[in-house]
Amino acid sequence: AHIYAASLFLSVALYAVKVRAEAMQKASEAVPSGMLSVVGRREANYKFACLEARKYCESLGIENPVCTVSNYLFPDSRVIAGHLQALEFLQENARKYYFKRAKMLPVSGAFHTRLMEPAVEPLAEVLKSIEIQKPLLCVYSNVDGKKYMHSKHIQKLLVKQVVSPVLWEQTMHSVYERKQGTEFPYTYEVGPGNQLGAILKQCNLKAWKQYKHVDALEDEEEAE
Repeated sequence: AHIYAASLFLSVALYAVKVRAEAMQKASEAVPSGMLSVVGRREANYKFACLEARKYCESLGIENPVCTVSNYLFPDSRVIAGHLQALEFLQENARKYYFKRAKMLPVSGAFHTRLMEPAVEPLAEVLKSIEIQKPLLCVYSNVDGKKYMHSKHIQKLLVKQVVSPVLWEQTMHSVYERKQGTEFPYTYEVGPGNQLGAILKQCNLKAWKQYKHVDALEDEEEAE
């Protein structure tokens, strides 16, 4: 998004992504952890479920366990991340916490939690060394669901994002906030799959009615 908005150059942005990815991978190898995709009923209390999962980990002798919501996707859908034992506990007790579905994601660590703290400093150092411009277009941060304002703001929040939950649902509300009677913009999802469109439908039905999926592979086949 920042490359597209001209706040970051492609080459330096890819280098920052490489450093971030390697540091996050190293952090995830330090502790057996993961992420659990959860679809809950209206009665589901995710914070309470995470609290009980942490207590369970403490009973196993795990010090300072992590189990928290790491992604707010859409109403009644969350990703919970943390110690593997906590996630397994939630899966086994899914009915107790009013989870309709609890599925482990094929990832190597608890991203967007404090278990990623070892990755913060390497990314911070890289972002200090590269040039960041004010975005030419509106770019919204998943950290707080608001627009990036200036280069220092981008630098600070890109680092914070490593250990902060992804506020996707809240960001969607910010992006599509309109005055009464204002027409919604057209939204295009470009590339394979239409998962973001499916999430948008759950977050904002009015915005989804102006949504279109563009599959790049189909376009290439048509061109041929």
